[in-house]
Amino acid sequence: MTDIAVIGAGIAGLVCAQQLSQAGYSVVVVEKSRGLGGRLATRRLHGTLADHGACYLKPKGELFRRFVEILRDRHILEVWTEEVYELAAGVPLSEPNNRSPRYIAPGGMSAIAKSLAPGLEILLNQRVIAITSTPENSWRLTLESSNEELTAKAIVIAIPAPQAVMLLEPLGASVLDAAFLDNLRSVEFYPSISAIAGYLSTSQPLPEWKALNFVDDADLAWIGLDSSKRPNSQQPHFVVQSSANFAQRYLESQDLQPVGQYMLQQAAKSLSLPWLNTPEWMQVHRWRYAFPSRPWDNAFLSAGTALPLVCCGDWCGGNLVEGAMLSGLAAADEINNQLRDLPFDNVNFLNIFTRSFNLSLD
Repeated sequence: MTDIAVIGAGIAGLVCAQQLSQAGYSVVVVEKSRGLGGRLATRRLHGTLADHGACYLKPKGELFRRFVEILRDRHILEVWTEEVYELAAGVPLSEPNNRSPRYIAPGGMSAIAKSLAPGLEILLNQRVIAITSTPENSWRLTLESSNEELTAKAIVIAIPAPQAVMLLEPLGASVLDAAFLDNLRSVEFYPSISAIAGYLSTSQPLPEWKALNFVDDADLAWIGLDSSKRPNSQQPHFVVQSSANFAQRYLESQDLQPVGQYMLQQAAKSLSLPWLNTPEWMQVHRWRYAFPSRPWDNAFLSAGTALPLVCCGDWCGGNLVEGAMLSGLAAADEINNQLRDLPFDNVNFLNIFTRSFNLSLD
């Protein structure tokens, strides 16, 4: 038996697991995908990398700023641009009035998640399909691919709230309070579709911008020259993200290639870059839970059960990657309070992170 099982290896889950592990708890992280990071997602394709989830970091709070600075010192992050342009229908392309640094990882945004993993026990490609309580006063997690079971004294669920609902509803009213499930169900997300498109090295003219927001566009939300993040990039490639309404219309499409092609066609027309419509290669990805549209007000959501069970993620507060980190720390505090109340404080997280990172280099 482990002390704590963390479901989900995005930023919230990894930060929570690292905090609890360094405090002295035994922790196992279970992740359904083959990689870390959740929506800090990087694809390796056609000899390059592309970030098709979170595109950059724009820190606001002091703790996250210091976290970013540590990653900069270790050459995981660097400043990409201070300008995100905007394009509205019938209005000339405009530079932003408020310039601030946007940070990216030349090795892919998933490198941020990997920096949080040293020292943790992580099970990849393992989907939790059932959670039950045992007569021995513990939680039992059933894993899909291996049909194995884990037992834990406490659970942190660090996945999008709608996925958590599907996992927890079978426990029923005998285990979970109806108000807790109602609160979990109240959280809603915007979907998104991302198209990654690569072009011939001779494609011209390249845009003057690196990142651009489409303002009030029915189909498109954002486009970035992703190849400008990569050292010694051999050909230009872009990441285009759809609007939420567009994604909702096409989310269940079996073949997303025509959807991605339409997005490129619209981008080419709006930006007066005809060659964007003729990529050499393209991959398209659907994000069912891309951005919290109706987040939970607090930094975590506790089930209030005799056996500790806490949910966390960027939907707790709704501030994307930074919110996910703060939510993971708050969930760690809550689990600690319900278990042994070991001495640790969120202000020490950066020391914990630095220590674990340095150990990975030894």
